[in-house]
Amino acid sequence: MRRHCSSVAAATTPEATDATSYGPSEELGDGTVKAFTVTDADGNPTAVGIRMTASALDGLPTATAPPPAPPPPGAMVMVDFPDEASSTVFDHVMVDWNSLGHEPTGVFDEPHFDVHFYMTDMASVTAIDPASPDFAAKSANLPAPQYIPQGYVPIPDSVVPAMGVHMADGSTPIVPGSYDFTEVLLTGAWDGDYTFIEPMITRDFLLTKPTVHEQIPQPAAYQQSGYYPTTYDISFDEGTQEYVITLGGLAQQTQS
Repeated sequence: MRRHCSSVAAATTPEATDATSYGPSEELGDGTVKAFTVTDADGNPTAVGIRMTASALDGLPTATAPPPAPPPPGAMVMVDFPDEASSTVFDHVMVDWNSLGHEPTGVFDEPHFDVHFYMTDMASVTAIDPASPDFAAKSANLPAPQYIPQGYVPIPDSVVPAMGVHMADGSTPIVPGSYDFTEVLLTGAWDGDYTFIEPMITRDFLLTKPTVHEQIPQPAAYQQSGYYPTTYDISFDEGTQEYVITLGGLAQQTQS
């Protein structure tokens, strides 16, 4: 979902003519989180992401049981993009705080954030319900191979309500006892559609104020036209005291 609630300021990017627009802030922990879009001098988007204030890592709710138990109030936040994101494939961001981690057990047990950059609207996301009679069939209906990022494979038992099927880089098997989780980039799908890109980052790793820059594997073809990211970054802005999670290097792709 996009709302016209943005302010524009010079972005700290290599191009002095770039600008950053912000969506509305939402409460998270003792701080806030907001989505942003960077555009070039021609108005074309070059990056999207979220900014979390340093205080957002404090005062976070504690769950009484890990998922699939419902999250406590304040643990799941829906964040709107500014209007400048309209030509990207992204609709909104869902930020989930997992105080007890989640499955697979022994892999993602650490307290961490799941940051879902969704390519579908909120209504479609919330409709992913295990009570639906076609839930199993839709879970098994993966996108055609050309639409899945190269090298990514479904994580076993990773179908989650209001999210869908989660996929990870198959070159690094997510296996209990041999996977050191600090941050990882997942993707997801539902009922034949490629639906989200998801950085997962532990709270402890964020507290180190890391600098991460990675390439995002691309699919061979695209289900919808729009700007897609090619890079993924984590950083800490000392000037604003904000953690910044960015999907950058946006490139325009055509549905095929």
